Amino acid sequence: MRPLSNQQKYLSMLGLAMRARRLSLGEDQIIKDIKRNEAKLVLIAEDTGYQTHKKLTDKCKFYEVDYKIICDRDSLSIAIGKSGRVAVAVLDEGFAKKIASLIDQK
Repeated sequence: MRPLSNQQKYLSMLGLAMRARRLSLGEDQIIKDIKRNEAKLVLIAEDTGYQTHKKLTDKCKFYEVDYKIICDRDSLSIAIGKSGRVAVAVLDEGFAKKIASLIDQK
């Protein structure tokens, strides 16, 4: 049995965070959570449209919220069990740190 790749590991962690209700979905909700300082980490799919990508990264930079560009939207959607998602905000500090460390190990 092959060990899991880091991408598989952080996507599994995202699934756990989703089941624990520690993710925020939808562009408007993610921006609200960034402004309220509830978002600890924002994950944006690499194939997100320019407008959405710019809006989310600008908000993260302004409010000093860490963000990462990750896999494609299909992999992200499958990991959280919701279709058509291009971004999520992690609302839990523990999940955010673990997911960020797995992404950085690429």
